[in-house]
Formats: sequence, C-alpha cells, structure tokens
Amino acid sequence: MSRTQTVLIVVTSHAELGDTGRSTGYYMPEVAHPWRVFTEAGVRVDLASVRGGRPPASGTDLADPVQKAFLDDPAMSAKLADTLRPEDVDPAGYDAVFFAGGHGTMWDFPGHPALSALARDVYEAGGVVAALCHGPAALVGVRLSDGRPLVEGRRLTAFSNAEEAAVGLTGVVPFALQTALEELGGKHEAAAEFTAHAVRDGRLVTGQNPASATDTALATVAALADS
Repeated sequence: MSRTQTVLIVVTSHAELGDTGRSTGYYMPEVAHPWRVFTEAGVRVDLASVRGGRPPASGTDLADPVQKAFLDDPAMSAKLADTLRPEDVDPAGYDAVFFAGGHGTMWDFPGHPALSALARDVYEAGGVVAALCHGPAALVGVRLSDGRPLVEGRRLTAFSNAEEAAVGLTGVVPFALQTALEELGGKHEAAAEFTAHAVRDGRLVTGQNPASATDTALATVAALADS
C-alpha cells in the first residue's frame, strides 16, 4: 500500500496592512479551495504559519460552500486553531509545501529563515514547492544549497504589478512582488488581471491570484504524481 502524500499549507501571521489601519492576513479562499483539491486527491493537509497558533484570516465568505466545509471540518478546525511553527516542522514529513497568499505574506514571508530552509529542503529532497498569489513572497528568500535562487531561470507567476496597482496597494506593500521575482531571475508570466492562471515548471508551481487557487492546487497534485 502506497504512503499517503502530505502537503503543508503555510500562511502569514501578519495582520496589519501597512500603515493603512486596515487588517489583513492569509486569504481564506486560497487555503480552503486548495484544501478541497488536495483532500479529493487523497493528499493529507497540515497547516503552518509564521508564528504558529491561530493566524489572522481575511476574505472569509461562509456563503462559499468550500470555505464553509473547510472551517466545519473537525480536523482542519483543530489544525487552524494551533498551526505549526516552521521552526518545528520536519521537512522530511512533507511531499509538498504550499505557500498561500494574502497581503500579510508580503511582510513576514520574504527572507524568513525557517520558511526559506523549509522550501529548500522539501525541494532538494525531490518534493514540490507551490505558491499562490502573494504566497510567492516566500520564494524571494529561497536559495538552494549551491547559492542560486530557487526561482532563477524558472517559469512562474504571482500577483502581478498591474493587479497590485488595480487594487490600489502599490504604495502600501513593502515591495513589488513581480519585480522582486524577476530580479532574482524568475521568468514571470502574467495573464489578464484577476483571471485564473497557474504555471508549473517541474516541481515549482505558482498561481497568479485568488482565482487561480484551484488550478494551482491541481497543478501541485500533478507535480506530486510525477515526483
């Protein structure tokens, strides 16, 4: 009997949207919809956040049956109430790491030592690294053991500069995500604003925006099948 594959969905612990006085956090649909895809594919899901414990959520809509099912699931409810800290995670226990989005990631994902090490270790062990919307902020700090950025020379996508401008937050976020990935040598591919778009380059999977949540998770499952 084959071993059950496991993915670790990682979310932000950052709750303040810059100096706007507005709250942020992880974007609930970007966790719930991938959870549904993974669960239906027989992939086990664990949850982690930068600081552990219960992370701040944004975008929750209980009229969405997928989000409601996620929040009503006893196992996921327990995991969400006490998420793992990346420092306490054994990367050998995961076949994939999936960095969910939400604007909070722009503050606490990039260059976080434990997150960067987790992504590197999962990837170098033959696993899948996936990131959605603003989740690719985690990739900004990831360097492989040879010192090269994980994204160097790789096809990818993320919340685009055009989308950031469209939501009026270009001057609020600490940096431009698309630009940062391109400066590391990533080959960013943007679709029309707010349309579903996922890119898979081997064992690196990325999605552009919230509309891409399901497609990004499906591409992650496909990459797991090939890994």
